[in-house]
Amino acid sequence: MSNVQVAVVTGSNKGIGLAIVRALCKQFQGDVYLTSRDPGRGQAAVAQLQQEGLRPLFHQLDIDDLQSIRALRDFLKEKYGGLNVLVNNAGIAFKVQDTTPFAVQAEVTLKTNFFGTRNVCTELLPLMKPYGRVVNVSSMVSSSALRGCSQELQQKFRSDTITEEELVQLMTKFVEDTKKSVHQKEGWPNTAYGVSKIGVTVLSRIQARLLDEQRKGEHILLNACCPGWVRTDMAGPKATKSPEEGAETPVYLALLPSNADAPHGQFVSDKTVRPW
Repeated sequence: MSNVQVAVVTGSNKGIGLAIVRALCKQFQGDVYLTSRDPGRGQAAVAQLQQEGLRPLFHQLDIDDLQSIRALRDFLKEKYGGLNVLVNNAGIAFKVQDTTPFAVQAEVTLKTNFFGTRNVCTELLPLMKPYGRVVNVSSMVSSSALRGCSQELQQKFRSDTITEEELVQLMTKFVEDTKKSVHQKEGWPNTAYGVSKIGVTVLSRIQARLLDEQRKGEHILLNACCPGWVRTDMAGPKATKSPEEGAETPVYLALLPSNADAPHGQFVSDKTVRPW
């Protein structure tokens, strides 16, 4: 099967993820895997797309569970010999009116949105084949959260030399600072979701740099993107974009042609590179 191309979308049984799978089923020349934590919900989403005449495949994936990530890794390695397209879409957000203590929200949100996404990348990026495409779904909230950070933190997050270890230390420090109720004093904004997405955007910049250093001739392109404000369970019914419209930028980046050398290591919104 190693000559069959394969795409994987994390967290894709509903919302933007489902819309990305739908678009890839129509436009990507190869197998498209819809993944979700809950196999029942995932299979139901696959059945929904099959009724539309599409042919997605299903694989269980809980990005909070390292064993689950590694099971997917081993499956892809064995069946396809690698991976062509990875869209890291899985993420969570607490509602504004949620009364869960902020320190708990911070720990839970970063566990999935940053550390879970990072674990997927750690396990699956080595599988990326030449001309592979990686899309990390971030958010414009990462930009506003960055502006809400102290000058010192902003400098660190904008640095072109920040390492993955340094980023992990900063994300861990945010969670620890919230537990001590000193996060604002330490220069952090009051948004766990925003900080988690700063992490995703900066991680993407670091990963792109490493790809350039270690796999220069393989033409792998990796970017972070903002789908926009999309009507999903997460963002609510007042949002301005449909899930299909939200999927446009991630799908554009997932299907960049093989002769493209940019964008790479960028933060992209509405198919346009944004300053970081």
